[in-house]
Amino acid sequence: MRAIWTGAITFGLVNVPVKVYSATEDHDIHLHQVHDKDGGRIRYERHCEICGELVPYNHIDKAFDDGERTVVLTDDDLKSLPAERSREIDVVEFVPSDELDPIMFDRSYFLEPDSKSPKAYALLRKTLEETDRTAIVHFALRQKTRLGALRVRGKVLMLQSLLWDDEVREADFPALKEVTRVSAKELEMSGALVDSFSSRFDPAKFTDEYQEELRTLIDAKLAEGESLDTAATFGEEPGDDQGAEVLDLMEALRRSVEKSRGAKAGTNSPSKSSAKATSQSTSTRGAAPTKKAKKPA
Repeated sequence: MRAIWTGAITFGLVNVPVKVYSATEDHDIHLHQVHDKDGGRIRYERHCEICGELVPYNHIDKAFDDGERTVVLTDDDLKSLPAERSREIDVVEFVPSDELDPIMFDRSYFLEPDSKSPKAYALLRKTLEETDRTAIVHFALRQKTRLGALRVRGKVLMLQSLLWDDEVREADFPALKEVTRVSAKELEMSGALVDSFSSRFDPAKFTDEYQEELRTLIDAKLAEGESLDTAATFGEEPGDDQGAEVLDLMEALRRSVEKSRGAKAGTNSPSKSSAKATSQSTSTRGAAPTKKAKKPA
């Protein structure tokens, strides 16, 4: 890994030098755009509206336009901001870890001790761990002042940037204002369904099916070209059964519990077919069947 930022955590008179690394990475297959007629690559170029010239990145500045006037801001202008020059992750308070709403979490970063004597780093990590506290911090990164949460993950200190309060929307939906009655029996059955799916979370069990299928599609198309039959590659797409009976909520819950328990008894983990069966059992009669993939002309 390559450090993207170096600085120091500061709280009181304590200074903890650190290097900052991105904690996550993107494994998605990246596609580019082409002309459907001849396959030519579509590129976006930076042309100046005044002179019409193609402008390289090193000659591009930023600007703000209020409708009447335009202010051009150079890289030197932006670097002159005090917040941009700061190399500190400034602790402003320590809060109970369970007070942070996960909706506020944004990007995650690992912090490596950047000192010949990492004792201050180890002390801060141990203190957060023992007190079950998270440090709320201010820091500047990539021309933006950020709010962050400094917490412990295993043996490393982790910094997670947080959304500002006004960046989180309120959920204000009319349906939430309606009074909905839930019977004790429905709640009991729903709890039993949750119980039947209960497990310890292991992220390694899950994979990105879309990316796997996309890779399969790319490999198949490389091998077979435009003659590729996607139905043969992926099998027939499951459509909604128009003859399926419409179940009420209690019956759907009961059958779902039975299916999940049966699957768990056989495989010791809930299967995908169980979850799909739950979804299909509550579908309405007369839903249009899913369209099958067409063969290329």
